[in-house]
Amino acid sequence: MTTITYYYTHVSPWSYLGHARLGEIAARHGASVDYVPLTLGAIFPRTGGLPLAKRAPERQAYRLVELKRWPQRLGIPLNVEPKHFPTDDRPAARLALTAKARGHDIAELSLALMRACWAEERDIADAATLVAIADACGLEGRALLEEAESGAGQQRLDAACQAALADGCFGAPWYVVDGEPFWGQDRLELVEAALAR
Repeated sequence: MTTITYYYTHVSPWSYLGHARLGEIAARHGASVDYVPLTLGAIFPRTGGLPLAKRAPERQAYRLVELKRWPQRLGIPLNVEPKHFPTDDRPAARLALTAKARGHDIAELSLALMRACWAEERDIADAATLVAIADACGLEGRALLEEAESGAGQQRLDAACQAALADGCFGAPWYVVDGEPFWGQDRLELVEAALAR
C-alpha cells in the first residue's frame, strides 16, 4: 500500500481546502495517509518563507483573490478573514500529534480543527476550544491536552517539523508520494496522477 505523507498546519486555509479531498483520493487508490501536523513557525525561518503580515502587499492581495475562488469552486465554506487568524498553530498541532501517538486516526480531528478556524470563528489556540473539539470527535480532550502541553507533546511537534524539513517541505499543505513532493492543495490532481502510476 502506498502511503502519502501529508504535512500541514491547522491554520492554513489551503490545508483546510484540500484536507478532505486528500482522504478521498487516497481511498480511491487504496493508499494510506500519514497525517503530520506541524508549525510553519519552524519551517519558514529555515526555508525562506514569510508570515502573512510580512509579505508584500501584492502577495497579500492576490492571496485574498485565490481564497475567494477556491472555496466557490470546491463548495467548501470558508471565511476569507476569520476572527481568530492569525493564531498560534502549535497547540492544535501538539494536540493532534498526541492523539496520533495514542493510536487515533487524526483525519477527522484535524478537519474539525481547521473548520473551527476557517468556518466557525473559533480560536484553535485556546485550550478550552481544543478540548471541546477533541471531545466532539469522541476523544478525551482534557487528557489529550494535558499530555500535548507536556515536554513530550513539544518533542513530537519538533520531530514532525524536522521530518518535514528533511522531506523538503517549505509550506503547507505538502504531500509526498514515493519520494516525490507536491506543494499546495491545487496539486492534488497531480498527487492522484502519481498514485495512479
